[in-house]
Parts: sequence; structure tokens; C-alpha cells
Amino acid sequence: MFRRLLDKINRFMYGRYGADPLFYALLILFLALNLLGNLFRLPVLWLLSYAPAIWALVRYYSKNIYKRREENRRFLALGDKVKSAFRLLRDRFRDCKVCRYRKCKHCRAILRLPIRRGKHSVKCPRCGKSFDVHIWF
Repeated sequence: MFRRLLDKINRFMYGRYGADPLFYALLILFLALNLLGNLFRLPVLWLLSYAPAIWALVRYYSKNIYKRREENRRFLALGDKVKSAFRLLRDRFRDCKVCRYRKCKHCRAILRLPIRRGKHSVKCPRCGKSFDVHIWF
């Protein structure tokens, strides 16, 4: 009996997109908004919480796999940008006694420089151009 039910579910899901990281993020957003709406008794927030849940279910059962993959790719690219920004903050805090971080004036690359007080000429490894850097403390 249970096996027949699983077979029916598998046949129904054949050719559908299913779950991915964006699906799980939308479900977490739904749960957070729903919890906040219930906690602070805000019916508008509670109703708005169902939008990400509906979007997650539409994506889950969608047969347009290419479009869902593209949405997930953009979501992951945005997540990588956010992660790298937080990683840079973590590294700057961790290395504050050892080095300083400065941006290249030409290509905007972030350079990790040792603490040597004063004015120095630095060559960017990405673009190869030199510029002056002041390290005060």
C-alpha cells in the first residue's frame, strides 16, 4: 500500500523542478514573517508571509526547469556576494593587528598590506598599476 502511494507521488513529480536552496530560503522567510506577524499581532505581515510560501510551492511544482535553474543561479550569485562581504569583515577584524586592507584606486581590488607605518608605493597584483598608500596606525 505504502509503495503504491510512493509510486504515484514519483510519477506526479516526474519532470518537475523540486527543491533547491532558493526553495529552502523562501520557506525560512515564510516561517520568519509568519512568526513575526503572529508574535506582534500584525495581520498585514502575517498575510504577506504567504507570498514567499506560494512562490516556493509554484517553483517546486514547476515544469519550466530552465527558468527555475536561472532563478536559483541568480539567488546563489547574490548569496555569494553577501557571504564575501561578511567574510571580508571577519578577516579585517581578525587581522587588525597584523595587516591593513586598502582598495586599489584603479581596479577596486582589495589588497592586504602589512603594517608598516608611513607612505608606501604599492603595485596591484590584479591590474599591475602602482599607487601610494598611507598607513597611519
